[in-house]
Amino acid sequence: MDILVCLKQTFDTEEQITIENGQISEDGVEFVINPYDEYAVEEAIRLKQEHGGEVTVLTIGPERAEQAVRTAMAMGADKGVILDTEDLDEEMDEHSVAHLLAAMIEEEDLEYDIILCGYMAVDDGAAQVGPRLAELLDIPHISTITKLEIKDEKVIVEKDAEGDVEHIESKLPILVTAQQGLNDPRYPSLPGIMKAKKKPISRLDLDDLDLDEEDIQAKTETLEIFLPPKKQAGKILQGDIKDQARKLVRLLHSEAKVI
Repeated sequence: MDILVCLKQTFDTEEQITIENGQISEDGVEFVINPYDEYAVEEAIRLKQEHGGEVTVLTIGPERAEQAVRTAMAMGADKGVILDTEDLDEEMDEHSVAHLLAAMIEEEDLEYDIILCGYMAVDDGAAQVGPRLAELLDIPHISTITKLEIKDEKVIVEKDAEGDVEHIESKLPILVTAQQGLNDPRYPSLPGIMKAKKKPISRLDLDDLDLDEEDIQAKTETLEIFLPPKKQAGKILQGDIKDQARKLVRLLHSEAKVI
């Protein structure tokens, strides 16, 4: 079975976000595999162990992104493909990333029975790259899965459906996005870390891809980046219930500005 995993390197979720000159500062920040992508890597390795085959990890980013790929290899992935974006001047969005991933798959002539992605990246929360990539590849996709089983050419999943569970069947090839609860990602072992150093990584840049500038031009624009306001102390209303209700409505209108 040929398995692809798309992953992103993101801020460690324990890092404190700071903004300088309207941009998120990366100075001294620890980067990790996007937590939802860890579920995708783990599930890919489990599928390989059950059905045989090969796991290829794809990522897009600057030079530091190799660390995320090596971590996935230490977990059990077989090889990696990195697209270097150091020379990319324009800002990318989910549209851009999906087109770049599709072009990487084409350039490397990668075969796939199943593609796994995290259902969203914790830094932007858009949850669009997986579905957009499936659309470009003209294959079905199922998002936010919490259980996956493959029997012959049949794919059987359980999908998170806003507090409920949806059962879906489909066929290979397919793209699925991993939700928390799908599995418990393993920690890289010392032998795995040593082996990962020798596993192959293909490095691409934009000139290697059969894409025009228009293909990867962002469809969205970030107008402003800011931190949420600090939480203020709550107010306790006292007195007659009717008076409290009137005061609550007035505060929601004049201070909270939600009505």
